[in-house]
Amino acid sequence: MLSEFERVEIHGLFGWETKCSTQQTKNNQKAFQIMKFRTRKLIKPSDLNARGTLFGGQILKWIDEEAAIFAICQLSDRYIVTKAMSEINFVSSARTGDIIEIGCELVSVGTTSITITCEVRNKDTKQTIIKIDKIVFVLLDESGRPKPHLKNKTLS
Repeated sequence: MLSEFERVEIHGLFGWETKCSTQQTKNNQKAFQIMKFRTRKLIKPSDLNARGTLFGGQILKWIDEEAAIFAICQLSDRYIVTKAMSEINFVSSARTGDIIEIGCELVSVGTTSITITCEVRNKDTKQTIIKIDKIVFVLLDESGRPKPHLKNKTLS
């Protein structure tokens, strides 16, 4: 993976916001990698913990689902399982009435796996709520064993 050079925010179609990583390549050129925030959720009272803030288990459920959908779309195959998640960093919280956005970005592609990064942020303030650097999914065959996905290692 290329080293991160800078991060900027741009507006996409229909007001969807994206986070854009500008990275330095070997030829000293800039390459753009865009995190699209595709899913939005309205925080309801049923999503809260005893303190009145967003329950961690609920947000992890949403992240796992969104990242799995992202992986399925990248691999064009639905038979994947979550293998691992890196450190989960809760940065801030959300309360009833807040709208959050979930964004995923491709990190790397292995022979049978795909690794994704995920960020959840408050739609209005753009403040990060949670960031997971690596979520690994593995493609399985009919008997539940890892199977090569035959996709190019440069998926985007």
